[in-house]
Amino acid sequence: MEVPSGPFYYPVPGNKRIRMYVRERHGVVEFRLYNPDYPEIWERHGWLDMDLVQRGVQLFRQERRAAVDPLQLYDLRVARAVLEEARQRQAER
Repeated sequence: MEVPSGPFYYPVPGNKRIRMYVRERHGVVEFRLYNPDYPEIWERHGWLDMDLVQRGVQLFRQERRAAVDPLQLYDLRVARAVLEEARQRQAER
C-alpha cells in the first residue's frame, strides 16, 4: 500500500507511524486513520466526520467494553489547526 498524502497529525504521541489525515468538505472536517501495521483500516474505512466517529465509538464501547477511548484519536481542534496551516502554506505558493 502506498503511503497517503495530505494534511495530517499524529494522534498517538510517540508513534509517528500512525497518522490521522484530515480534510474539509462542505464546511465539515473529516478524518481518516492511517496505520501501516493495519492497512485494512485505511482500505475499509473512508472519510469520517465527527458525527460518524462519535456513533462508531458508542458501538465500539458497547461491543468491546474496552478501557481504551478511541475518541482520543479524533481531535477536532487539532484537525482545524492542521487544515488552517495547510491553507496558509497553499496561499504562500
